[in-house]
Amino acid sequence: MKKFYTLMVLCLALSITVSAQVQAPQPSPSTKVEQKVGLTDVTLEYSRPGVKGRTIFGDLVTLDKMWRTGANKNSIVTFSTSVMINGKEIEAGSYAIFTKPSIQSWEINFYSETENWGTPEAWDASKVAATVLAKSTKLNDKVETFTISIENLSDGSADLSISWDKTKVVVPFTVPTDEMVMASIEKTMAGPSSNDYYAAGRYYKDSGKDYIKALEMINKSIEMRGEEKFWMVRQKALTLAKLGKTEEAIVAAEKSIALAKIAGNDDYVKSNEKSIAEWESMKK
Repeated sequence: MKKFYTLMVLCLALSITVSAQVQAPQPSPSTKVEQKVGLTDVTLEYSRPGVKGRTIFGDLVTLDKMWRTGANKNSIVTFSTSVMINGKEIEAGSYAIFTKPSIQSWEINFYSETENWGTPEAWDASKVAATVLAKSTKLNDKVETFTISIENLSDGSADLSISWDKTKVVVPFTVPTDEMVMASIEKTMAGPSSNDYYAAGRYYKDSGKDYIKALEMINKSIEMRGEEKFWMVRQKALTLAKLGKTEEAIVAAEKSIALAKIAGNDDYVKSNEKSIAEWESMKK
């Protein structure tokens, strides 16, 4: 019994030893910054090493050599829309920020491959979405913790700023706020689209709210689109059936079948054929 008890205590101790994990602060903690610039969402994800009494540029960070721009995994910036950087449009998406610091200026690269831990083993120039030569500014006050931030916000632009120790570089970029606002205004002023009418018509039909209004909206959707699509005519047929207009529903379903066959959609062909059979039986 004593041996069994001793064995149980040893097993429990081993289990605790195996499962226990020491938790301690990271030397370069990660951060995530989200900033709205106009109508564009900009997200920064990076790690933040500290100066900690070290000489940074020219020692810890080698000058004139590609740097991950931070610590741990390479720093990443994500744009929800396309943006203009150094006169070049780059698409919405995520980009690793790789830099080549020097005394007077920094070469800053926005790299489309983000899954590197540090700099890429083989640099691929085709993955560079934009390159900027940014002036290196000497700060009066030391920035202890490595910082990437979005500054000087306006409706159409902002600065991506990199600061550490007594050095700061700034990359201006612009966002398509005006184009997005004008497109929104034009769409709103033009009124509901064909898809809006179709969605509203389906809701009125599916919820049983108002079949007459549902038919009006679906017809309006078809009219605005300028062509009949098999799924739209299918909804028209179902709505006509709900209104008790069986003959018209069958005609619409037959048209939906013909359109679905042209589109190669067998599911709609079968669904319409099943509905027609059901409606025909109701007439008997």
